Amino acid sequence: MIKKLFAEFFGTFWLVFGGCGSAIFASQIASASNGQLGILLLGVSLAFGLTVLTMAYAVGHISGGHFNPAVSVGLLAGGRFSAKDLVPYVAAQCVGAIAAAGALYTILSGSGTPDFSGPGAFATNFYGEAVYFGKSYSMSAAFLTEFLLTAFFLIIILGATDKFANGKFAGIAIGLGLTLIHLISIPITNTSVNPARSLSQAVFVGGNAMSQLWLFWVAPILGGIAGGLIYRFLLQRNGMEELDS
Repeated sequence: MIKKLFAEFFGTFWLVFGGCGSAIFASQIASASNGQLGILLLGVSLAFGLTVLTMAYAVGHISGGHFNPAVSVGLLAGGRFSAKDLVPYVAAQCVGAIAAAGALYTILSGSGTPDFSGPGAFATNFYGEAVYFGKSYSMSAAFLTEFLLTAFFLIIILGATDKFANGKFAGIAIGLGLTLIHLISIPITNTSVNPARSLSQAVFVGGNAMSQLWLFWVAPILGGIAGGLIYRFLLQRNGMEELDS
């Protein structure tokens, strides 16, 4: 169990450090006269996907590669995870995420005092704020977005790791799935689908990031449960189907 918890710690650390780090340090467009261009939303989306893809192959065989409380809860609902391991896994994920956010904060502080005054600062999640393209989305729109995307994320995970699937490519499917999720929802909520990732950034920013944090726990966890139950009872093949085929 200790090795599993360390795997979840390091995997979640890498997810936050790589994904949120790319948003904090590399996503903005610099002056064209300097010959520099930020990676923008497409780059940030890909960065989050790559963190999960790389850690899925690096430590997924040790812990199952959850790196996300909503995934752990969803796998429990889907019959792929033990209830007795849920709290230790979630704790390891949250500690890993906060440690990564601490490292990002320390690096960012090396360029001066960080400015956390605006919504989305330090890669925090938000709703009801016009951060991208001059559009803001309501709390209900944000909730539905996070719920649906987490549900489909669990369906992707459960399907890609099913005993009837080609497990060698599971990490690629899951990583690209997370990339697609970010491509859809960064303009809406800055994309959570991961309560630990949301918690870690909000801890350092405080204010509205903390007051809105509830949504980025409740919606992903409910979505994870829905995705786990959908796959378990509507999509997963059982023994009789195996014989019939």
